[in-house]
Amino acid sequence: MSLSPEDLAFAKELFENLGTITHRKMMGAAALYCDGQIFASLDQQGTIYLRSKGALAETLIAQGCAQFEWTNPKTGKIQTMGYVALPEAALDDPQLACTLAKDALSEGQ
Repeated sequence: MSLSPEDLAFAKELFENLGTITHRKMMGAAALYCDGQIFASLDQQGTIYLRSKGALAETLIAQGCAQFEWTNPKTGKIQTMGYVALPEAALDDPQLACTLAKDALSEGQ
């Protein structure tokens, strides 16, 4: 299974007010960049995960947003990465989505 063109188009439109949004496909999913800086990823099901650590990650997780997990094929252990799902409310609110993405971008600097 791989990311659908519709899911990718939706994500790029959601964040279009941030700046120049580009993507890079990888392993059936995609990384999203704003003006060349990575700030989010989309999994194969189209879930948008913001690159987050520290306060942003804590805030999103406290709101019930899932942290990105994957199973290490060598060990079988579930591992987490520094990406947390965008809140449901932000999927219908580009202003909120962009505010959160700005926080992700500022953490990445």
